[in-house]
Amino acid sequence: MVGPGPGGGAPLENANPLIYRRSGERPVTAREEDDELPDIIDDREIFDLIRSINDPEHPLTLEELNVVEQVRVKVNDAESTVTVEFTPTIPHCSMATLIGLSIKVKLIRSLPERFKLDVHITPGTHVSEHAVNKQLADKERVAAALENSHLLEVVNQCLSARS
Repeated sequence: MVGPGPGGGAPLENANPLIYRRSGERPVTAREEDDELPDIIDDREIFDLIRSINDPEHPLTLEELNVVEQVRVKVNDAESTVTVEFTPTIPHCSMATLIGLSIKVKLIRSLPERFKLDVHITPGTHVSEHAVNKQLADKERVAAALENSHLLEVVNQCLSARS
């Protein structure tokens, strides 16, 4: 079933997505409060950064749609690597590149420059996963996309807090 899109525009590809329960807030540990110890970035910290990104089609977050899950986030602070797998709600989701770009931009804006980011579609969950992953891995393509003022505005809407 396809319904009207946001604001009555184009039809939604997935008009009735499954909605998942949000996980609880992360408890602050004594180690994190100790200013004498270095702050190590871990999987949960990255998940907390991306879980509230807004879906471009629905008034829901990526966590509520199960597009991002903590188990699909891997961080190696010592090697400065972050890997995020995301799962589009349907195998032919046309918003997959925009979702991946939003995740990547959120991490670029939030993490120290030392981190190498790998944002990609969960294997086997999208018909164009290879093409989308290739775009997301290409630094020049990502930079060019962010020079497009309309696309940047859409990404910023995905990253903004919903009221």
